[in-house]
Amino acid sequence: MALPRLTGALRSFSNVTKHEDYSEELADLMTKRSKLHEQLLKSDLTWKKIIKFVDDNLDKKEHQTVNGDLKTILQAAKQIVGAENGQEAIESGAVFLFKTFHRKECVGHDETKAIKQMFGPFPSSSATAACNATCRIASHFTEEQLTALIQMAEEQNGDNRVFFGKNIVFSFDMHDLDHSEELPVNGETDAQKIISLDYNKFLNNQLNHLQNYCDEKSDLKSLEKVDDSFLWCEVGKYLNESQGGTPGGPTTEDLCCTLYEMLASTKSGDELQNELFELLGPEGFELIEKLLQNRSLILERSLTCPNDNRFQTLQEQCKKFIGENAKPNYGCQVTIQSEQEKLLMKQYRREEKRNARKERQAGEDGEVSGEGLMCFDPKELRMQRELALLNARSMPVLGRQREMDFEKIHYPHVYDSRAEAMKTSAFIGGAKVFLPESVQRENNKMYEEVKIPHSEPMPIGIEEKIVYIKDLDEIGQLAFKGMKRLNRIQSIVFETAYNTNENMLICAPTGAGKTNIAMLTVLHEIRQHVQHDVIKKDEFKIVYVAPMKALAAEMTNYFSKRLEPLGITVKELTGDMQLSKGEILRTQMLVTTPEKWDVVTRKSVGDVALSQLVKLLILDEVHLLHEDRGPVLESIVARTLRQVESTQSMIRILGLSATLPNYLDVATFLHVNPYIGLFYFDGRFRPVPLGQTFIGIKTTNKVQQLNHMDEVCYENVLKQIMAGHQVMVFVHARNATVRTAMGLREKAKNNGHICHFLSPQGSDYGQAEKQVQRSRNKQLRELFPDGFSIHHAGMLRQDRNLVENLFSNGHIKVLVCTATLAWGVNLPAHAVVIKGTQIYAAKRGSFVDLGILDVMQIFGRAGRPQFDKFGEGVIITTHDKLSHYLTLLTQQNPIESQFLESLADNLNAEIALGTVTNVEEAVKWISYTYLYVRMRANPLVYGISHKAYQMDPGLEKHREQLVIEVGRKLDKARMIRFEERTGFFSSTDLGRTASHYYIKYNTIETFNELFDAHKTEGDILAIVSKAEEFEQIKVREEEIEELDTLLNDFCELPAPGGVENNYGKINILLQTYISRGEMDSFSLISDSAYVAQNAARIVRALFEIALRKRWPAMTYRLLNLSKVIDKRLWGWVSPLRQFSVLPPSVLSKLEEKNLTIDKMKDMRKDEIGHMLHHVKIGLKVKQCVHQIPSIVMEATIQPITRTVLRVRLNIAPDFTWNDQVHGTVGEPWWIWVEDPTNDHIYHSEYFIIQKKQVITKEPQLLVFTIPIFEPLPSQYYIRAVSDRWLGAEAVCIINFQHLILPERHPPHTELLDLQPLPITALGHREYEVLYKFTHFNPIQTQIFHTLYHTDCNVLLGAPTGSGKTVAAELAIFRVFNKYPTSKAVYIAPLKALVRERIEDWKVRIEEKLGKKYVSPYLIREMRSKRTAHQGCRVDRRCDS
Repeated sequence: MALPRLTGALRSFSNVTKHEDYSEELADLMTKRSKLHEQLLKSDLTWKKIIKFVDDNLDKKEHQTVNGDLKTILQAAKQIVGAENGQEAIESGAVFLFKTFHRKECVGHDETKAIKQMFGPFPSSSATAACNATCRIASHFTEEQLTALIQMAEEQNGDNRVFFGKNIVFSFDMHDLDHSEELPVNGETDAQKIISLDYNKFLNNQLNHLQNYCDEKSDLKSLEKVDDSFLWCEVGKYLNESQGGTPGGPTTEDLCCTLYEMLASTKSGDELQNELFELLGPEGFELIEKLLQNRSLILERSLTCPNDNRFQTLQEQCKKFIGENAKPNYGCQVTIQSEQEKLLMKQYRREEKRNARKERQAGEDGEVSGEGLMCFDPKELRMQRELALLNARSMPVLGRQREMDFEKIHYPHVYDSRAEAMKTSAFIGGAKVFLPESVQRENNKMYEEVKIPHSEPMPIGIEEKIVYIKDLDEIGQLAFKGMKRLNRIQSIVFETAYNTNENMLICAPTGAGKTNIAMLTVLHEIRQHVQHDVIKKDEFKIVYVAPMKALAAEMTNYFSKRLEPLGITVKELTGDMQLSKGEILRTQMLVTTPEKWDVVTRKSVGDVALSQLVKLLILDEVHLLHEDRGPVLESIVARTLRQVESTQSMIRILGLSATLPNYLDVATFLHVNPYIGLFYFDGRFRPVPLGQTFIGIKTTNKVQQLNHMDEVCYENVLKQIMAGHQVMVFVHARNATVRTAMGLREKAKNNGHICHFLSPQGSDYGQAEKQVQRSRNKQLRELFPDGFSIHHAGMLRQDRNLVENLFSNGHIKVLVCTATLAWGVNLPAHAVVIKGTQIYAAKRGSFVDLGILDVMQIFGRAGRPQFDKFGEGVIITTHDKLSHYLTLLTQQNPIESQFLESLADNLNAEIALGTVTNVEEAVKWISYTYLYVRMRANPLVYGISHKAYQMDPGLEKHREQLVIEVGRKLDKARMIRFEERTGFFSSTDLGRTASHYYIKYNTIETFNELFDAHKTEGDILAIVSKAEEFEQIKVREEEIEELDTLLNDFCELPAPGGVENNYGKINILLQTYISRGEMDSFSLISDSAYVAQNAARIVRALFEIALRKRWPAMTYRLLNLSKVIDKRLWGWVSPLRQFSVLPPSVLSKLEEKNLTIDKMKDMRKDEIGHMLHHVKIGLKVKQCVHQIPSIVMEATIQPITRTVLRVRLNIAPDFTWNDQVHGTVGEPWWIWVEDPTNDHIYHSEYFIIQKKQVITKEPQLLVFTIPIFEPLPSQYYIRAVSDRWLGAEAVCIINFQHLILPERHPPHTELLDLQPLPITALGHREYEVLYKFTHFNPIQTQIFHTLYHTDCNVLLGAPTGSGKTVAAELAIFRVFNKYPTSKAVYIAPLKALVRERIEDWKVRIEEKLGKKYVSPYLIREMRSKRTAHQGCRVDRRCDS
């Protein structure tokens, strides 16, 4: 039998389905939805069915032409529907076109109307092409075949389907029995048997009797025989009919108990009728009728028949069901028990078990011990329970529990109405507060709408005081020039932000003025570095981390303007805006993205000084922690907090966030004191209260869905326009802006509403119109007269600015734009509408739901503070996503950590940086992450059982296990070296490269497997295509054809995997990007940008790996390939293509003539002009040739020993500097020395030729040493390759033919016969007392002058015990005398030697001389080296 129909909520709390697991309710709902979707697809005509129909009814010869026509229809649908809506929508549109045109020869008026109604304005050429293609296809089939195809779909589409519930007939006639009428009672006449609580035993004894009773009495009318067994009998009949003996359904006794409880309730007949129908389903109509008719008698008889053992035991069983409270019964949502009741129930169960045990023993022994069974009287217990319930009536039910669970701590600055509501008795169960009580719902055939009205502002508290700018100090007044006062939120946080160093977390709605709170903390930091009215700019750095580049640019502009009067420099540091070290040093405030700042702080060399100068770190949009980029934020914060603790320096952290439910967890993570630095403001603090409307479109047919979305969007826009407001409509693709704007305008014209959209013809309207007509954007000119416009990142900057001005001046009523407008520009409107929530994410390689961050940002644009009392935000999505957005926007879900996914990469970064050197430190490092906070708060989500958590509340063991697992993985990939016995980590070149270039662990594994010294360019691209960074990019069926075209037209190298595989697709996109190929598909363009961006970084990493492995040919190949990707030019084209000033025709001629750079350098400009048949261009070409960076190298060599050679390399620049081409800093080059015979690099370095050196032609000298081997090789090459320019390289040959090496065993230095020097030669009494001897030995005497009186480098080789340590001390004394502020470093090969030195110098140097020393070996992480005069270290740690 099908289970009784119950709502999911009721069923999950009942025992109807106790044999089944209903824990997967959500998954179950999804399955049902997908099945329904499949059914609809089956019943409707789909594109696949059309293709199958063609395949089945045509022979192979005709297939090719018909397939071409089908593709034409699909292409036309793509243009009409829009590629950004996904393949399903395009196919659905193609089916619509096929249905529309299958009997038409041309596009008539009706067809145009139908298409326009469905899709809005469309290109007529597409419709014509679709019509012609459909005609050609239809000509291959008979009229009957086509009719059969369409009708088959329509029949299946079920015009004759009966909707669920239409054929249910309810009976409202109630038959009451006459109470005076006596009914015979079917009672048990035998003596009462011994009561047994073993219910199965009772059933076995009674079942046969009941069955016989039902059979005998079935002919009698129910009205005459209503007694206690009537219910049992009727339920048995119902189950037999409906279940038909199928196991797994509810049992008779379960159902009897439940029905008895329902009948005994105080509900009316009508209410009961609905509940019973819910429970029993359509099969139970007859039973429902009988139960309702005989309700009072069933209850009366069952209560007044104490002698009847059968029903009494049934009652006992029913009450047992309720008493045990294992699960509430149907409809029973809450069970309340007092403490006394609990004790009573325990006793009840204990006695029951004892009896059952005795009965079992009796059964086994063959005799019953009556005495044992009689010692427990259920009736007496029942009486006790009734008494306990009566007493419980007068007791406060929730008193103690409430004190225990909801004695919430009050934080002074948390204004959370939801948390307040949760404390009231209504929410004692901790149920989810989904929506406010004033919510309005509308549910119709097309959509479901949920309207959440705007909340009333929070009343002003007694202690709240508004802060006026005039009351601030001079710095505050300068920064907030033009403002009169801070807003309410800013005034509340003012004291903490402006006058303390506390870490802070500010949770407030979008648009509440969080940026000015950041400004308050910035000003506080600046004020701390003011001395004698001068700001010490080189003492501090402030870092503002913004989630997006667009937002970073906006913040840079904002802070620059505000801080300009204070002379503070603000610069953007993102992937787009690189800064040189000099620029960074000259900047006081950096605005950056999380990834960029992570990379900067990962590099231990050079940027350490930068990260140590940071005094304030501002993290914007902290609620990103639960998204893909969350781990980056966790990594930054953990690194900063550890730096604060290890250096004991002050770095203040300010977190800015939208309202999030578990703000206390985030505060703990940021080390915020919740009583001082935690500020939480809910929706009541929005500057303009926000009303939210959520609309879920019900249809699952894609085309219909788009059509309904347009309809609903138009209705909402019109409603706002009629009320005199402006509206912004947000869509998720650039071309969708035009399509939507045209569609809305078309609807307005057709419905006669266009007059409401027109701009008021004010005095400045004429000027605005002239500006629009001057724009080169055709759509902009076309839409403006009707009050519509568009805005997206693909438009020219001037056009975007124009649209923004026109909208803010009220000339544009409806602006259709993409989300970039919400991020980059502060342009509010009274109402915003988000049309559709599917957005293509190249990072995921598929359509994903619009992120909550984007939705909040867009809704933040609703309501103009100076004009509106409230703003309105409308989100139009599909019905299945409605609850998702409702939940997100009412802050139901706590944000979780995503750190586990990238634990390997982040641990490797810390090891490479040197901040984690063993397992113990790694375990401690994890304790600084948000992951740790959430693992303790919600262990089950992170795979930790309750038992494990109870045994290990600090999760030490779990963290250690995580670290060891990750350590093994990294060790296997050769990214670190992990000694499990000691628990020590040490970084490798590979790990450092992966950390600096942000390469994922899995990608490194791929490189280890596939990468070697002999790969070609094609092989390298194939390896890069298999990187994990591209894992999510998928091949879609609709892209295969275009990929094939790209492969043939633009791919210069083979692409293994072809168009069918992911890595093949990535390779094709990368080569197309380099070849500057054009793409049509919306998703391919997006994927291509993502691939190019990441491939450049991965190839750079491979270059560094090859350089570290010392493979010359591969290093050269990879450096060139990385430039090929950066410049989007293949290596074999003319290097002059790097100049945008030369026309393509000239460049093509240069390549035809095979004119190389060297040839053209020797030619005159007119010669070049004549060769190109373009005399005037000769000069420009000649200038470009001389601007390509070029150097001349000369090397001189000098052998130091028989195996070491010193090289002095003279580098002279030989090109013309042009700021527009070369920038203003310098040109970077790579230089390496390679041995062509052994294919090995012996030395490599990166150097920069400065602009000044190029202009003055000043040569640069590099000195380095390289090894040589005997027999001597014939030659080495010194190769210099430009880091940025293709075709800019130079080679210098080192020849060894006439090289004379020193003798094999050079003579020792002659020990001179000198008079031993007395220690008084030191000239310092405090030095002299350190030595117990009076004179230096002969070696010390001979080297004394060089060590103590000069700064020459010294290499001293002498036997053990000849006083070399004293020689070292002489050099140290030289530093103390001549350079008192400098440090001396002593490096020894063994830890034992270091300890020996430390013990000796602790007394002699530290105590007697008062100099401070430190050992990095003994005190790891000791940053106090800054104040030390001397450091001792083991040489193995030198490179870390």
